[in-house]
Amino acid sequence: MSRLPKFLSPKQLLKLLKAEKNTNSALTLFYSATQHSTYTCHTPDVFQHILRRLTDSKLVSQVPRILTLIQTQKCKCSEDVALSALKVYSDNKTPDKALEIFQQMNEIFGCNPGIRSCNSLLNAFVMSNQYDRAESFFAYFETRFETNLETYNVMMKILCKRNKFDKAREFLDWMWSKGLKPDVISYGTLINSYVKSGDFVNALEVFDEMPDRGVSPDVVCYNTLIDGLFKLGNLTKAMETWDRLCGDYYVFPTVTTYNVMLNGLCKCGEFDESFKIWQRMLMNEHRPDSFTFCTLIHGLCKSGNVDGAYRVYTGMIKSGYVPNVVTSNAMLTGFCKAGRIGVCCGLWDSMGKGNCRNIVSHNILMKGLFEKSMVDEAISIWELLPEDGCVPDSCTYGIVIHGLCENGYLSKAIRVLKEAEDGGGNLDIFAYSSLVKGLCGEGRLNEAISIFEQTKKYGCKPNSIMYNELIDGFIKISKLLDAMRLFEEMKANGCPPTTATYNTLINGLCRAEKIVDASAILKEMLSNGREPDLVTYSSLIDGVCKIKKIDMALQLFVWMLKEFKPDVNMYNILIHGLCSVGRIEEALNIHLAMKSCNCPPNLVTHNTIMDGLYKARDCEKASQIWSQILEEGLKPDIISYNIVINGLCLSNQLDAAVRLLDQALVQGVLPTVITWSILVKAVLNNTRCLLLYIADFGIAECVLTSDVDAKGYALLVEI
Repeated sequence: MSRLPKFLSPKQLLKLLKAEKNTNSALTLFYSATQHSTYTCHTPDVFQHILRRLTDSKLVSQVPRILTLIQTQKCKCSEDVALSALKVYSDNKTPDKALEIFQQMNEIFGCNPGIRSCNSLLNAFVMSNQYDRAESFFAYFETRFETNLETYNVMMKILCKRNKFDKAREFLDWMWSKGLKPDVISYGTLINSYVKSGDFVNALEVFDEMPDRGVSPDVVCYNTLIDGLFKLGNLTKAMETWDRLCGDYYVFPTVTTYNVMLNGLCKCGEFDESFKIWQRMLMNEHRPDSFTFCTLIHGLCKSGNVDGAYRVYTGMIKSGYVPNVVTSNAMLTGFCKAGRIGVCCGLWDSMGKGNCRNIVSHNILMKGLFEKSMVDEAISIWELLPEDGCVPDSCTYGIVIHGLCENGYLSKAIRVLKEAEDGGGNLDIFAYSSLVKGLCGEGRLNEAISIFEQTKKYGCKPNSIMYNELIDGFIKISKLLDAMRLFEEMKANGCPPTTATYNTLINGLCRAEKIVDASAILKEMLSNGREPDLVTYSSLIDGVCKIKKIDMALQLFVWMLKEFKPDVNMYNILIHGLCSVGRIEEALNIHLAMKSCNCPPNLVTHNTIMDGLYKARDCEKASQIWSQILEEGLKPDIISYNIVINGLCLSNQLDAAVRLLDQALVQGVLPTVITWSILVKAVLNNTRCLLLYIADFGIAECVLTSDVDAKGYALLVEI
């Protein structure tokens, strides 16, 4: 703070006050001057300057003290000084205080209210949404003062704030008819109100009217329109308005304009375009503010361009701006999503040094570490919370419990949950649903049910994820009645079943060959507005195939084609169904059609069709499928070898079957119980060949390298 000189005049004090950037320090100087030995008294200029600086709501309490000084010193002031006081109360929405000053202007300032004071008080009523008082006051002073354009602009504001847009439009025309010549403020008020109400048709009409009436739109009008259009998601119109601004010779984009453009483009996902605007801003020598930097960093991180975001981040620091925790968190999120944990940790350390870490920062980094399976590192960040003065929120617990579950640390996740419950931690449904999902995934259904019941006890409403996981868990252990009971409970508790819920039930019922029940679930699904997807159709077709109703399966398949493109799994189900009833030619036709449908057969497809051909004793075509597998670069698995070995054995080609087994071993594919069972059955007709093979390969090695069960081994020994 400046020190007062030995000899102090009001002119010198005013100079010192203007130089002092801190308002509290300026107030101290102002009050100290009255005690200065060589200082006489404050002048109107000094009073006006100090009153203008009291914009902060915390400083409004100083106004009465200053007004008392004006009265005590009998300082005769102009209306400008009174207006400064009125504006402080108007801006802070205290119109009653403004009215008191208005009524005592002569007593306090030694001047009478003029039209400007009336307009200021009128605006104070509008700013505090006291429209009836504003209109009453207008009716009062309209008969005593000559109103001006500023008065009518305030009245325009009242009409707009009351959403009387048609009357405001008529009022604008009335102003023209009375020769008042509305200005850019008149038009800007109406345009801004139209934009806020989402009426862009009228907003653009009023905007287009301005040049026709000889009123040039200012940059605020452009900014308002562009910002509103972006918020509406109308990228095309926003860009057209931007182009119009760039072509306007009388108006130039400001930093605010660039901020609006950057924010809007980023939210619309136009990250490349936003970077062009940023470059144009720099080229036109506009100094970005902290909002500019933050907006661009958020946008670039969201687009995945973390390197570009980091360049902007470092540029922000070089420009003298200290990134706040929100911006730093955006950068941290960007690096985590890109999987660049090493850089994240470096940024994390620098955030710590700058005391710029909050609970959100911890949440972001822990989530990134858990996703990289860096569980110990994530837990170390979790343990840092008290040191950083952070209290875990529901998101924190959700991230920790979910991360532990996803990485297989279910017991530790349960301990964290219990600690949170016992300590009154802020838990939400995400934490509980993560645990239920994890436990169901490991088949720990009883524990999952216990957590599910706990959820209700601690005031969390179970969600569809929890119900779906438990329903699926019951179905996997063939407890269909329990699954259906939970399904009914789900609906009764106001948790609408999802498509996944219906699919889980339909799949379970179809696997149990309860097609009628599955059809009933499908009907309910449709009646509740849930559309069947590829999974639904796959389950139904598979279920119908299991009960050998292939024609019905084909009808379903044709019906499905109207909505969906079948995937390889769907084709495999249908081919398997056709092969299971000996309709091999139809299966072959589908097998051939797959490539033309841009859905090439996979190994399962080839295995299925090959098995069907061998069972139909069409060894030649089956051999062609085997060749096809090799030509397509697919690696046959033990199922492939078993199918061919079985086919060869059924055709009494035991030598070829044994040679094929040799090939499998060379390829590192080990025989299973099924392999040996096939050979054992075949050898009953040709014991000599198998004994030679056993002698050559070594029975001990067979036992060690395969999954031969006791029965298979006994058969081999017997032979």
